[in-house]
Amino acid sequence: MKKQKIVIANWKMKLNLAETIGLAKEIKIKFQDFNKGRVVVCPGSLSLAEVSKIFKASHVKLGAQNVFWEEKGAYTGEVSTEQLAETGCGYVIVGHSERRKYLLENYEMIHLKLKAVINSDNLIPIVCIGENREERKTDRRDFVLVDQLHQALGGINILANQKIIIAYEPIWAIGSGVAIEPAEAEYAHKIVKLTLNDIFGIEKANNNFDIIYGGSIDGKNVKGFAKIENIDGLLVGGASLNAEEFYKVARAILK
Repeated sequence: MKKQKIVIANWKMKLNLAETIGLAKEIKIKFQDFNKGRVVVCPGSLSLAEVSKIFKASHVKLGAQNVFWEEKGAYTGEVSTEQLAETGCGYVIVGHSERRKYLLENYEMIHLKLKAVINSDNLIPIVCIGENREERKTDRRDFVLVDQLHQALGGINILANQKIIIAYEPIWAIGSGVAIEPAEAEYAHKIVKLTLNDIFGIEKANNNFDIIYGGSIDGKNVKGFAKIENIDGLLVGGASLNAEEFYKVARAILK
């Protein structure tokens, strides 16, 4: 059975509440007659409840940008899997490179977060991996990707019906306006797939995982990525802040 591809919007901390609501309404209208693949929007955490109301009974699903690994307790400023599920979230980003850079998240923390999401059984994690510019220059990309996957996923038990999305985002490409060549993304995805085979076995790697690309994707360069069969979707940043541009990206990928 052919996989349903997925397009995920990450709005980061770009919009205030009024702007978020306005864009969510625009996207709902844009996608009202669109029923192909999977479309997910990840707004800021303070607007999740409002956006959930807008996307209710819509083809567009709701995701969050972060989660904490404990179920409950004295963890000021954090949000649990239960709280996210209560707002209507079905997806959550785990370990984005901006959190690794600015908030010093490491893969031990990412592993704990992923474990919490898997154990909650009501959220699909979007696990971010990718090399920085220096690692790319010194030809260490393959090693970095394999290491990040083992650190994040090692020892994780997944059931037959559970899904995990791996988002390959070369850190140097995020927000740069320059996406990598589609063939390069395809090669990186093969490395990810081989590593998942090694950790979980071929059957689970095929059935339980989607491997997507992120990094300066827009309506102009998306066609090159749409041609690659083993890319299961895209994680879209800046281009998702414009309803028309995001629709172009989704339409190109979700055939």
